[in-house]
Amino acid sequence: MNRDKLSAEAILERLRELDGWELRDGKLHRDYSFKDFTHAFGFMAASATVIEKMDHHPEWFNVYGKVRIDIWTHSSGGVTEVDLKLAGALEALAGRLL
Repeated sequence: MNRDKLSAEAILERLRELDGWELRDGKLHRDYSFKDFTHAFGFMAASATVIEKMDHHPEWFNVYGKVRIDIWTHSSGGVTEVDLKLAGALEALAGRLL
């Protein structure tokens, strides 16, 4: 998977395919609001397998039913194809719990 930093224009074009995701401070960003803590934690637990398999770990924060996620490739200094792939995978998982 390509880990070259993408231009802001390329990222914004691809974000049209990812509902709720945005480019914020040079990172892919998404806030999720789940029904309750169990659903939020279930999303995080289900995501862990995908994240570990991709060996690409997001920065995330959880309070009750809220999960805030930021994704970027540290070694590339910005957003790459692997970040977009991870965002898509997380969006698919969240869709089952929202």
